[in-house]
Amino acid sequence: MDQDILRKTSYHDQKEARDFVPPVDNDNADEELHREVFTRLTADENIYNSRGLSHAPKLEDTCRNRYLQMGCCAQMHSCQWTDAFPTLSAESDFPIVQVRFKNTHKEFFRLPDKEEAKDFHTGDIVVVETTNGHDTGVICLQGELVRLQLKKRNLSPDSPDIRKIYRKARQTDVDKWTETIQAEKEMQRRARVIAAQLGLSMKINNVEIQGDFTKAIFYYTADDRVDFRQLIKLYAEEFRLRIEMRQIGARQESGILGGIGACGRELCCVTFLHNFSSVATHAARVQQVSLNPQKLAGQCSKLKCCLNYEYEVYADAMKSMPDPKAILKTEKGEARCIKLDPLRQKLTYTYAETPGSYIELTAEQVFDILERNSKGITVGELEELTKDTQKPENPAPEFRQVVGQDDLTRFDNPKENKNRNRGERRKGNNRPAKSRPAPILQKPVLKNNNGSQE
Repeated sequence: MDQDILRKTSYHDQKEARDFVPPVDNDNADEELHREVFTRLTADENIYNSRGLSHAPKLEDTCRNRYLQMGCCAQMHSCQWTDAFPTLSAESDFPIVQVRFKNTHKEFFRLPDKEEAKDFHTGDIVVVETTNGHDTGVICLQGELVRLQLKKRNLSPDSPDIRKIYRKARQTDVDKWTETIQAEKEMQRRARVIAAQLGLSMKINNVEIQGDFTKAIFYYTADDRVDFRQLIKLYAEEFRLRIEMRQIGARQESGILGGIGACGRELCCVTFLHNFSSVATHAARVQQVSLNPQKLAGQCSKLKCCLNYEYEVYADAMKSMPDPKAILKTEKGEARCIKLDPLRQKLTYTYAETPGSYIELTAEQVFDILERNSKGITVGELEELTKDTQKPENPAPEFRQVVGQDDLTRFDNPKENKNRNRGERRKGNNRPAKSRPAPILQKPVLKNNNGSQE
């Protein structure tokens, strides 16, 4: 690898990568390109959205405003639904809170011993303990709901794995935190360039810099095992930080990048889905969904997570349904099932000899026919069974003439254009004009001198 190329476009040589200040005008084409890229980033993209903020963090903003920002524009925001219950309110004395860092990165932390839990609120910017150094994040969950989350994840409130919160963030901490957020985009771009030059089959999806600017976490996806020992050395030399590589799956990648699903809503892995359970094609078969890979796959190229949402309902309904592979023996011939509706408890059959006819039967009727067939009894035609179950057709609504209102069917029969033939004659068309009936000539009546008629 050419080390001169890396030094020529070094991360530390680009001042705009740290504070997004456009470089000084010069004749260098590379500087012009970098200025255009950073201008577009600052104008079109909200880099603070990954932290749950709609703009740069400020201590002047109240914690309530930050909490509203996390609920409207952030990925994986937390909903404090226990506020409606007085016994589960967020204003409890539970000493553990959940702090959010970037995208889906959330951890639990213990409040300082000298301060009360009521002094911290959802939306406060806090400085927390890490393995080496400290980090800055925003409190996204507190109160009794945190106790329920710990129980769900099999964590004890007295666990030593739960680190502590140092203090609320000061202005110097916020300035340092803002600097790290602004530097992540350029660091991600440089990381992808270095990985491509090494020829590694991996994709750098996201970069998260620790709040004290001493450590960087690189999230990547790869199909096979990647030897990135040389890559870490180059990253450490380029960025002068401690490097940590974390491999994520395709579903986690979609949760980080975000997007709109086929239903028109934001992706579930972005909004509320925390745990990614495996999805099998059996869930699609039970729900009678067509096994089309293009429709069943999501943006992560995996089966859609929403296939598991209603799977249990369909699986429970299938328990009271007959075997769709069973053949019904009738006087008209054998009938096979071609469609199954578990929720309505109905099956659609067609005859093997006349496949164009479709008969819809209920599950009870199919069970009755199968029981008769097991005893050697052949039932009559299936159409006779559906006569009693067919609902009468609803009559079409009648429209009545109202005073001052025209008939609704006035445009159904268009009127003929009477002047059409006249125009054709003027143009000299050879088509014969419409013939009219000849007038009836009456015989003249003659009168005599006496006044009588002859």
